[in-house]
Amino acid sequence: MRGLDETDRRILRVLDEDARMPTAMIAMRLGLARGTVQARLERLRESGALRLHSARVSPQALGRPVGASVQVELDQHQIGDAIAALADIPEVLECFAPAGSTDLLLRVVAKDPDDLYRVSEEIRLCPGIDRTSTSLFLREVIPYRVTGLLAEEI
Repeated sequence: MRGLDETDRRILRVLDEDARMPTAMIAMRLGLARGTVQARLERLRESGALRLHSARVSPQALGRPVGASVQVELDQHQIGDAIAALADIPEVLECFAPAGSTDLLLRVVAKDPDDLYRVSEEIRLCPGIDRTSTSLFLREVIPYRVTGLLAEEI
């Protein structure tokens, strides 16, 4: 992913305020040509700087109000198979490879505690997974945000 210049950051700040703002409105608000904004947005999408639109959808709205993190220890020889199997579980929203004793860290959602048990079992039964540990999220106290990062100087 290439670095963001000040124009990119200005566009992203506007989208952070209103992600549905039309390209023409962004251009007018920032005093840029519509084609410039459109080309920049396309480059930002292609580079991965912009998340998918589905990232804005709340799991609660989809009937999955229970959130948890799942720490995974796995057989290093089967990491590819494990990740492929985890990618097939819709309740696995994100998967990270952290430093430390945990091999993978997942963010998952479920309908209720019983459903979380089902999701945890589905994860545990993936090829190459030796052990899991699940921690229930009681409440979101700081939601996902990038506003402060966009305001920083480059």
